[in-house]
Amino acid sequence: MTVLDADPARPQLPFGRPNLLDLAPLYDVLRREAPITAVTTPAGDPAWLVTRFEEVRSLLADKRLGRSHPDPENASRINTSAVLEGPSGDIETEEREHTRMRRLLTPAFSAKRMRTLEGRVQQLIDGYVDALVAEHDASPDGVADLHATLAFPLPVAVICTLLGVPESDGDYFSSLSERMSSFTGGDAQAARREFHAYMGTLAEAKRTAPGEDVITDLVRAYDEDPDFSHDELVRICTGLLFAGHETTVNRIGLGTLMLSGAPDQWRALVEDPEGRVNALVEEMMRLGAPGDLGLLRYAHTDVEVGEETIRTGDAVMFSINAANRDPEAFADAEDFVPDRQEKAHVGFGHGGHFCIGASLARTELRATFATLARRLPGLRLAVALDDIEVRETVTGGVRSLPVTWTEQ
Repeated sequence: MTVLDADPARPQLPFGRPNLLDLAPLYDVLRREAPITAVTTPAGDPAWLVTRFEEVRSLLADKRLGRSHPDPENASRINTSAVLEGPSGDIETEEREHTRMRRLLTPAFSAKRMRTLEGRVQQLIDGYVDALVAEHDASPDGVADLHATLAFPLPVAVICTLLGVPESDGDYFSSLSERMSSFTGGDAQAARREFHAYMGTLAEAKRTAPGEDVITDLVRAYDEDPDFSHDELVRICTGLLFAGHETTVNRIGLGTLMLSGAPDQWRALVEDPEGRVNALVEEMMRLGAPGDLGLLRYAHTDVEVGEETIRTGDAVMFSINAANRDPEAFADAEDFVPDRQEKAHVGFGHGGHFCIGASLARTELRATFATLARRLPGLRLAVALDDIEVRETVTGGVRSLPVTWTEQ
């Protein structure tokens, strides 16, 4: 049982934020005055919230914290969705399973492998931009939905190619993802069970019809390793498919919104797409804040941090959003500054759990924004920022992104 007690006087997550791009002002206060502070989770349980860059980066690399819990039945719950809601895995096997997963997946998501995908990614983007132009031209008001026509289908198609998932199932598993991560849907656990069943069936099919894809590789590894459980296999496949499209969809949307508010940066990208896009994407990853809960870990032993003691079993939430806007780590931290000197953001995490799909996300984001700059130099939002509908899910993001443009 965690030693933290629920306290109605503690701040409760999520904190209200003014819009899609800005964080709640309370994060700035906590970074300065209480970078490790006790809070109440959306589920009503106690947890520690870490907001300052130095502590977030250090604790993310601390092996005394993990995703599993020494007493999972009594662990603090974070929310009522089926994503980031509580502990996962077994404390006795977590490190071994994580090491195996990284060993199996690192070659598939390496920078070298991503370079071989670049042609396919560019082909997909060109087709989706063609569709966006056709939608714009057919619309009486010259408006097209960049989310539905580009930001959503691109990551779905790419992750399907990489994993060996039928692209025709994209709407189905995306619907499951939405239900799993929803704060308000009420059937999140049922959606997770359905998602696991879908991935289990798909993995089994690879045994009789193998392909040149990641799921086939995982099935082969499972067949050769008696310590590799079926539950672990399905859990890895589900996590890859969920994270492999959700996060990049959101980053394309947020990146578009950032550039709409930084016309000088957009013009610079239009003038030099290849030369400018890498820096722009890194700043999007630093400043973008699609969800508002961060990363979850549990203490496997007592951990002393500053003046606080995180006790065994305590839940610890790392606010990646707040850490990436820490003025002690980044000059003009709230501003969109692609040419900044400080590059070490934690938008992809840090340490042993650094996002294995970072190279994939960068490949998609770079190609997307370079192509938009070349082909649609007059691109702009067709509505005000406050009029864009936000997804009420763990991963956040937008439901639509109306854009228009003028010929230049």
